[in-house]
Amino acid sequence: MSDNHHEEAHTGPIKTPKQLLLAVAYSFILPVFVIIGLVYFVTSENKPQAGSSNAPESVAARIQKVGSVEIKSANAEPRSGEEVFKGQCGGCHSAGTLGSPKFGDAAAWAPRVGKGYATLLTSALKGKGSMAAQAGGEYSDFEIGRAVVYMANGSGGKLAEPKKPETK
Repeated sequence: MSDNHHEEAHTGPIKTPKQLLLAVAYSFILPVFVIIGLVYFVTSENKPQAGSSNAPESVAARIQKVGSVEIKSANAEPRSGEEVFKGQCGGCHSAGTLGSPKFGDAAAWAPRVGKGYATLLTSALKGKGSMAAQAGGEYSDFEIGRAVVYMANGSGGKLAEPKKPETK
């Protein structure tokens, strides 16, 4: 009796030929198809896009510079308030975009001009509401100050032109 009990303990989970075929399929055939599918998935993502090539012009366009450094002369004459207005401020203040006071609208500018030049300049340099900060950009703080005076005076204000900062 102990011999029969010993043989039954060593039987495996596969008892029929159908179970053997399924075990082989799941163990070998299924992983092969999974690997083929993964290889296809990975390689299909690396196909060149339409219009891209290794032509020198295409390569140059893909590796172009992100930014550049521009060294300006400290002795250059500062731009006028009108020039700065046309180049930086006019985009919004000419049409009154995003709630900005429209150039020449005395009623909209009066409360702002009443707060004084220093407050207007601080708002321009640091930004206010929808207006982004203007400091540190293409124009110097002095040039932005000139533009503030130009807009305020063009809209009924009587602000004095800021004095040019002394260069060291």
